[in-house]
Amino acid sequence: MKYREFTSDLLGEIKAIYADSNWQSYLKNDDKLKRAFDNSQYVLGAFDDDKLVGFVRCVGDEEYFVLVQDLIVLSKYQQKGLGTYLFKSCWDKYQDVRMFHVVTDIEDKVDNHFYQSFNMKKLEAGHMVSYFR
Repeated sequence: MKYREFTSDLLGEIKAIYADSNWQSYLKNDDKLKRAFDNSQYVLGAFDDDKLVGFVRCVGDEEYFVLVQDLIVLSKYQQKGLGTYLFKSCWDKYQDVRMFHVVTDIEDKVDNHFYQSFNMKKLEAGHMVSYFR
């Protein structure tokens, strides 16, 4: 597995990963999705040969606030450490940022356990949970 930054030029592969995880809201408008990636602070991908199989995407000002907007891996590549590597890369890159933040579904036991394993603080409201460092 290789890890490197990438751009919205891989829009087809990005959409395939979202579709694989049934993240439908990202699939409705290609122009918006392209702008979202183009305006992100940091996008790191996991590549099997030249195929994008997962990524992490961060937004923010890189000084006081960073939000991990997306952390997603193709289902057949999950449970192999890719998500951990991607997340830890952001965690380390932004270690001096005042607020490092992520939001997930409160019902997603796997995601919640994952973020708790980093000893992040937890805030719950409605159907979402927020973790921050």
